[in-house]
Amino acid sequence: MKLTISNTFMTQTAAAINTTLKAKLTGACMLAALFTVSNVALAQECLSDGLETTPNDNFTAVTTSTLLDVTTDLVWRRCSEGQTWNGSTCEGEAIKYTWQAALQLAHQASDEDLLGWRLPNVKELASITERDCVRPAVNSSLFPATPPDDFWTSTPSADDPDRAWVVAFFNASHSIKEKDRFIYVRLVRTFTTDE
Repeated sequence: MKLTISNTFMTQTAAAINTTLKAKLTGACMLAALFTVSNVALAQECLSDGLETTPNDNFTAVTTSTLLDVTTDLVWRRCSEGQTWNGSTCEGEAIKYTWQAALQLAHQASDEDLLGWRLPNVKELASITERDCVRPAVNSSLFPATPPDDFWTSTPSADDPDRAWVVAFFNASHSIKEKDRFIYVRLVRTFTTDE
């Protein structure tokens, strides 16, 4: 018995494969365009006529890499943990930590210079969010290169011992997250008069 395949079948099969390839290529192009647009759309946006919640006048330099919020007497590291201050911006990649590791990191930082660095509580960390801006919700001239994401606080959940509060620097919101999640950290300390 001899098997024959008609030209019509071969032509239809080739056309179907060609259509599938074109659809995949179109989908890939659309996906690439979406990523390009989303990167542009993720730039910080601020209200032009809003009242700043963290104006530059509320902060003064203590060192080149730390700022005093004169309204709260809190000294903040300008960079997220993992980044370093180069004199004009924060360089490097911010590092995410579990809640317990973040508490240990703060303890180690305090032991190194004896200045009392710690993980801020939820009210303290919320005090440096710029509620007129999103992505990130922070005064980026004071705290440049802040990831637009969650940051740990020292405030545990009152209802769940496995969770703690975070402040989202995407939009200045607050929520509780599982303590074993990896989340960004910014350290704080209380200002002392002998500085």
